[in-house]
Amino acid sequence: MAVTRLWLVRHGESEGNVAASRAEREGSPVIALDARDADVELSPVGREQAAALGAWVRSVEETIDEYWSSPCRRALQTLSIAVGPSASGALVDERLRDRELGILDLLTWKGVQELHPEEAARRRHLGKFFHRPPGGESWADVVLRLRSFLGEALDRPGPTALVVAHDAVIMLVLYVLLDLDEARLMAFAAGHTVRNASVTELVRDDEGWRLVTFSSVDHLHEQGADVTVHAGDDDA
Repeated sequence: MAVTRLWLVRHGESEGNVAASRAEREGSPVIALDARDADVELSPVGREQAAALGAWVRSVEETIDEYWSSPCRRALQTLSIAVGPSASGALVDERLRDRELGILDLLTWKGVQELHPEEAARRRHLGKFFHRPPGGESWADVVLRLRSFLGEALDRPGPTALVVAHDAVIMLVLYVLLDLDEARLMAFAAGHTVRNASVTELVRDDEGWRLVTFSSVDHLHEQGADVTVHAGDDDA
């Protein structure tokens, strides 16, 4: 039986999220972070969020047939803390990794405008969906690898899968499965944020995929964990 329910989980708050918000508050053009993106770890708050997510997972785990994850450390840590020993059998696929920002990596928007004004101008002209920074990816590029992954993964046996990934990835899974166009996606993204350790649910019936729940953090409230929203969350 092919997959008919997806739970999309964003990783808990990361040290990168914290550093990016600090840089924005301080008006810094550069985000102070030593680790490469793939190695960025959860913050202490992120670990608490992942533990709170685990309480929700335990309430539904009998219905979860597969776990899928980005290879980025913050995603794998979230999965491990929330799921426990079952995480060892997860499908880890690089096509679920975070969006790559190329020369704009570790820059705030202020930094992009100051250090790469030509890229700031290109982004304004092309729009977020199609702007590809040198050495990086556009949202459209991420869509290509997600179509590849989903084309394979959704035919795996077991009707339910839980995916731990990143906010841009989750937004773009919606784009693919809900058959959105650029305008509808950007309108949705403008008014919605994928919060740390949130759960988004999609189900498939005879008419296709539909969105049941978006970015729910009820489990964080129930467990007394912080709900966090950070600068740059739409690209992180």
